[in-house]
Amino acid sequence: MPERDDRRGRDEPDVPRLFVAVPVPVEVGREVGRVIAEARAALGDDGRRIRWVQLEGLHVTLRFLGPTAAERVPDVAAALDRAVAGEPPFEIRLAGAGAFPAPERPRALWLGIRHGADALGRLAEGIEAELRAAGWGVEPRSFRPHLTIARTDGARGGPVAAVALARAAADLDAGFTASNVALYRSHLGSGPARYEVLHEAGLA
Repeated sequence: MPERDDRRGRDEPDVPRLFVAVPVPVEVGREVGRVIAEARAALGDDGRRIRWVQLEGLHVTLRFLGPTAAERVPDVAAALDRAVAGEPPFEIRLAGAGAFPAPERPRALWLGIRHGADALGRLAEGIEAELRAAGWGVEPRSFRPHLTIARTDGARGGPVAAVALARAAADLDAGFTASNVALYRSHLGSGPARYEVLHEAGLA
């Protein structure tokens, strides 16, 4: 499932755009930054229209909620607490790269999850079940764990960027312990989206 927490649109103060994700720590962000820098250097002018993520906001998305009435935020937070109750911390390792929907026509570029995908899937299923019980609709797309690092959205250099990223990430092996899940709000503007943590649920 491609991450969709960065969809463009009007940012309504009373209708925050929400998503649930596992935060990526700063030290892993440095490794991701190295991969991004290598890929961007290989692109030159072809990469001008590609939007790379801000390293301080890296996350692995579990569920996109989109515009949500502000009064429902506590309901989402409570559902998140119930979903992670009893779930232990687990290891995540990043390796390799890819693109959605395909490298030859990418809209998003991502780094792969070599270890921890099953645990992420269980978390996503638990969150989905609790949200449905609280009145949310069914997420129509299947969960595909990944770390989105760029949006190409039809940019001419998209396919070239997909190849450059795959080469830069060929030797990537960065890991961390997932110890909490966060409810984020996206703040949209003319630049990259900014993410605000509204609630955190710790793994047992």
